[in-house]
Amino acid sequence: MSKKLYRSKENRMICGVCGGIAEYLNVDPTVVRLIWVLFSVFTAIFGGIIAYIIACIIIPEES
Repeated sequence: MSKKLYRSKENRMICGVCGGIAEYLNVDPTVVRLIWVLFSVFTAIFGGIIAYIIACIIIPEES
């Protein structure tokens, strides 16, 4: 059975992207959020925000 990446309905703060990635990787959503914040800080905020918006558009919501 293959796993699919979805935006989470349960572990969401904004759009559920980090929660969905955490569910896909079987890790705590807080860890994914912290990594995303660090990525955003190291890319001068702009890269992390653009990546999140793109992920929110591309990744389908969990049914």
